[in-house]
Amino acid sequence: MDINEIARRAGVSRATVSRYLNDGYVSQEKRELIGHIIDETGYVPSQHAQSLRTGKTRLVGVIIPRLNSESVNRMVNGITKVLERKGYQVILGNTNNDEKLEVDYLTMFSERNKVDGVILIATVFTPAHKQAMAAINVPVVVLGQELPGHSCVFQDDYHAVYDLTQQVLLTSGQPAFIGVLENDISAGKMRHKGFLDACHDAGVEPAPGATVIGDFSVDAGFSCTEQLLDTVPGVDAIICATDIIAFGAITCLREFGHPVPEEVQVTGLGDSVLSSISFPSLTTVHHFYETSGREAASMLVDAMTNLDSVPRELKMGYEVRKRESTR
Repeated sequence: MDINEIARRAGVSRATVSRYLNDGYVSQEKRELIGHIIDETGYVPSQHAQSLRTGKTRLVGVIIPRLNSESVNRMVNGITKVLERKGYQVILGNTNNDEKLEVDYLTMFSERNKVDGVILIATVFTPAHKQAMAAINVPVVVLGQELPGHSCVFQDDYHAVYDLTQQVLLTSGQPAFIGVLENDISAGKMRHKGFLDACHDAGVEPAPGATVIGDFSVDAGFSCTEQLLDTVPGVDAIICATDIIAFGAITCLREFGHPVPEEVQVTGLGDSVLSSISFPSLTTVHHFYETSGREAASMLVDAMTNLDSVPRELKMGYEVRKRESTR
């Protein structure tokens, strides 16, 4: 079975079938007929032949910061659902939060047309990142960070933490915040700013030492909470930058005899699978990570197939999920 046989069975030209296979214009009637015959026969076009003919590899590079992240997994799941449906295969590049590796992958993916496009699940942007993105010869979509002038899909982290903090402050007066490094603009800087602005607008002044910075881990949540218990006597609410950090905070509070939420309220962010079944269940923010992955993939497909596409920015919505860890 080859393209000539598909064309003969459909009663169309070989060029029409070729346009169909390469996402070119084909009338709806002929598109449905060709698609039916391909499904019926199980025909799979030669990837190598298509690459030689079109100069396209039908490969997309996806650069991720780490493998052990539920939010990243949800984003990748959304990305692959769209790209596989559109006939693209995904090559993952895991950087383990090494910003130099992110730049290396950007350069590698674009050299010698290895991929047709790139999705960068970003954490930081250095001058080297921006230089590599300017030099890359394929479309790039940034996922997880706002980058003006580039196509990007990002979360509204500022307002998510602002709203969450305001809810907690209705029944707390000595709040604290466990965050991550602020060179990560979204998860670090914007979540911290949301906390501080919500406190300010509620007329609450966090105590000295009420902000502690860790990493994306349960251990960080535990050790940072230990520090807060020493430096902020009477702390009655801990806003955590992620669910994982919050789980560590709750474990620490339990071990030191501070009941949650009766004495100390705790919140996370991300609405991970465990957040609804932990004890107590975790008040958190649901970010639509899988949907954002689908949106980023659709944005990239449009850029790869439409030469006139322009950069677009999409800010996702969120939902505050109130559970047992707050009053």
